[in-house]
Amino acid sequence: MNKVIRDLVAKFGKLPGSIDQVADDADLYAAGLTSFASVQLMLGLEEAFDIEFPDNLLNRKSFASISAIARTVDLIRDGRKVA
Repeated sequence: MNKVIRDLVAKFGKLPGSIDQVADDADLYAAGLTSFASVQLMLGLEEAFDIEFPDNLLNRKSFASISAIARTVDLIRDGRKVA
């Protein structure tokens, strides 16, 4: 999953450097992710993983790092299985 997320961050995140240089737990906002880019990233994640972000997960913490995004996607997928 991290590979797909990295590809999406590279495509939508508009980071000034290479995503390959960003650790999974590194702060994406410190690396240059903007609010606008995070919205674009969210839309890309929704399409790639066939999910929909609920309002309570539309926050900076959900998109803070590759690891945080993976946890958030897992949380949404697990919630969908229960529903």
